Amino acid sequence: MRLRVEFTTEPFDLDEAPAHAVVAREVIQSAELDAVDVGPFGNTAEGGADEVLTAVDSLLCRALASGATRVSLQVNVIEEEVR
Repeated sequence: MRLRVEFTTEPFDLDEAPAHAVVAREVIQSAELDAVDVGPFGNTAEGGADEVLTAVDSLLCRALASGATRVSLQVNVIEEEVR
């Protein structure tokens, strides 16, 4: 099964990325995921279910420990490409 995760962390700071946002991006970028896209207002990544769920667990723990007061996320099952 493949999953797509979309997430944001708050509070926002338009002048400089807060520590929780930097940590969340680092978690996603260092995970074994495909199609990682990070941006100032939202982030997405795709991968196998185990890899995505492991990354989400780490993202939640580390972002909250780094000052996030809210983490909004959505996880969707996506169709695997037929080869």
